[in-house]
Amino acid sequence: MSKFRLFSRADLQLEVVILIIAGLIVSITGILLFPVATGSLPYYENGLYGLLLVMFALQIVSLGKTPFGDMNRSWFLVAAGVAVATVGIATCFVPDIFSEIPRLLLMLFFGPGGFLLFMQMVLSRDRLTNWLKYGGIFRHLIAGCSLVYLLSMVIALLLLNRNLLTTQATAAVVLAYGVSIIYLALVLRKIYLAYPQAEKKGGERVDLPMDRAMILLTGVFMVLLGLLLIPVNLGILPFSGSAQLGLLMVFFSVQMLASGSTPIGPFPRTWLMILLGLLFAALGTISCVIPEILVSPLTVLIGILNILGGLINLGKFAFQSLKGRGKPQASLPPIVHRLVLTQLVLSLLSIVFGTSMLISSLLPGLVIGIVLTANGVVLLYLLYTLSVIDRMSKAVENTK
Repeated sequence: MSKFRLFSRADLQLEVVILIIAGLIVSITGILLFPVATGSLPYYENGLYGLLLVMFALQIVSLGKTPFGDMNRSWFLVAAGVAVATVGIATCFVPDIFSEIPRLLLMLFFGPGGFLLFMQMVLSRDRLTNWLKYGGIFRHLIAGCSLVYLLSMVIALLLLNRNLLTTQATAAVVLAYGVSIIYLALVLRKIYLAYPQAEKKGGERVDLPMDRAMILLTGVFMVLLGLLLIPVNLGILPFSGSAQLGLLMVFFSVQMLASGSTPIGPFPRTWLMILLGLLFAALGTISCVIPEILVSPLTVLIGILNILGGLINLGKFAFQSLKGRGKPQASLPPIVHRLVLTQLVLSLLSIVFGTSMLISSLLPGLVIGIVLTANGVVLLYLLYTLSVIDRMSKAVENTK
């Protein structure tokens, strides 16, 4: 890819972004299962289950796409997605906290879900028949959807009976499934570029764009992490620090691919940003699936990113304050002042969290749990504040 191409704008739709990351996660898992089968690598099953549930939740919350078909986003559907994310996040953090529930949920999503999606494709008037009539790229869409849906049902059978195939054969099926998801994502990208109207929009009862959906899920992530660290530090629960770091890297990846947002601030969504996001997703997947292998480098990376992000935000605030000193200030609504204060608190908490990762003895474990819980609560309050500002802006526009 040329230098010019690396810095050019990336034209990736949100659905394509989520599918590419999901396909990458599944493909890397398939590759890793080969050395796992020989005993060369350890394997953390709960990390994979939790990560997959979080990806399902991301589709539900941000797109209204459920494992059983498309729905208009409602607050009930968003709440269901958050519930699935909560189970996935906790499953990653604490081994066997929900016993067989994560595996049963995935069996339901992959099995009956894959079957229903396949039947919807075959029986729906505006799908298979029209796609065959259009030909061209739509034949690839038929192939991609068929592969993903059918292999999804095979994955459900493997979850139902883990001894159905050898580990090597299971790895091959998982790898094929991951490649099929990426293939479908690339086909959809071509279709959406050629036929923008094919990307379903509107008809939603919830105004929750991708950046807000990520704030919601990240807030839930931080609150759960902080709350779970309290019993973990008291010796009541086991904990997977490797999966925690891996899941956080995947969250970073989704934000980078979807909007160019990074832990140190927003950047143009170029192909270079897409490559960096995919690298983050790959490292996160490995850390979730293979315990302890990347704990040290990811701890340092996430710690530095959190500190830099907090310092940069504080620096921007200080610069704006100095720039406006001595000038008459326009009267701003109290909600705007609360927004600024919320962002400042988040920056400080980010610095504290990042520093505690680099200097493990800086804060007791219980205090870190409280800091992370506070970080999550403030993130959720930020989401509430932004929604209030949006409603106020729309009210002003309607009065004009």
